[in-house]
Parts: sequence; C-alpha cells; structure tokens
Amino acid sequence: MKFDLNKSIEVLERTPSVVEQMLSGISDDWVVNNEGGDSWSPYDIVGHLVHGEKTDWVVRMEVILLNDDKKFEPFDRFAQIKDSKGKTLQMLIDEFKALRKKNIVKLRLKKIDSFDLQKTGIHPAFGKVTLQQLLATWVVHDLNHIAQIARVMAKQYKTEVGPWVEYLPILTRK
Repeated sequence: MKFDLNKSIEVLERTPSVVEQMLSGISDDWVVNNEGGDSWSPYDIVGHLVHGEKTDWVVRMEVILLNDDKKFEPFDRFAQIKDSKGKTLQMLIDEFKALRKKNIVKLRLKKIDSFDLQKTGIHPAFGKVTLQQLLATWVVHDLNHIAQIARVMAKQYKTEVGPWVEYLPILTRK
C-alpha cells in the first residue's frame, strides 16, 4: 500500500484505544512482566509510547516543516524507565490518549500536501529522511508496539500451553 496520510491517521487515532482495551483493568501480572532480561513489559511499552508523543513524531515533523536547522535531536529509547516512575498504568494510558489526541490535531492543522511529504530532516543515525518516511514510521511504530504488547503477554503462558507451543509462533519468534 502506498503512503496515505488519511489512512495513516486512521491507525494513529486508534492506537490509544487499542492499548487501553488490551491493558486497562487486567491483573498486574499481565502488565508488569516482560520476556526476561532487559526486555520491556507492557507497562514499559506504554511509557515509551508516551515519551514518543512528547519528543519524537510531532517534534520532528515540526523540525522538517518549520526549522532552518533540519537536525533531529536524538531520541532516548529508554527514557520511559525514569519518566514513568511513580505512575500507574492507567495514568500512562490516559496521558498517552491525551497527548496523541493533541498530536493528531497538530498533524491535521499542518494541512500537509505531497510537496510537504518530500521535505527532509536529518536523523542522527540515518541522515536525510523525508516527512513521509517519518509519518509512515509513526504508524508502523504503533503497530509494532501493539504486536509487542501481545507477544509479551502471550509469553506469560509459554510453558502453560504445553505441546501447542509449536503451533503458536507468537511464543517462539522474537
């Protein structure tokens, strides 16, 4: 499928509701456990999504559209570890919902056209990237983390499914 801003917004608008439906009101075991080691729990993932709403997607969009200096600030992929301290999961979900709603409004107000989508910024690791690539990545980033939440939750029952593990690739793929 070719990039389409309106189709992208369809996913971006729904992500907070999907996350909320998956995680609100369920036992802590589902949301605080991870896949082992330094992997992220669903709680950590929601914190990461919140941090992205504050410092990544719209901030970088504005760098591309408004700034003379097109360099992006590096994104701290682990900032949620300190930023989420003391917050409940519901607080993070509510914050994510509010920030995303505000960011979608900002995105719509930009009235982005095909010319704007080809404007570029400078990513600290990738170099020149287009606004279209940034916005497409925002959508896929959401979908990636929804899948990650489902995978982390599924792995809580990896041993409990017994021999069916061989039919459940969510339990064996990273």
